[in-house]
Amino acid sequence: MNSVNKAVVLRIEELLAEKKMTRYRLAMNSGVTHSTLKNIMHETVTDSLLSTTIQIAGGFDMTVSEFLDSPLFAEENLNI
Repeated sequence: MNSVNKAVVLRIEELLAEKKMTRYRLAMNSGVTHSTLKNIMHETVTDSLLSTTIQIAGGFDMTVSEFLDSPLFAEENLNI
């Protein structure tokens, strides 16, 4: 099982690969600072804010619903 934060990291990595996008480009597209994104990816952030997740989804040109539409976020796959 993954924590919610780990699931967010895995989803970001999945979408970066799928869209052939760098973390830097995601930061620029989403308006989330590169340092904040780096902290999320290295799991030094203990609680990702929904507003930041919404911005990250926007950086991928998708809604937060589309971002969260992944088996990574199924309750049985998360340690909540």
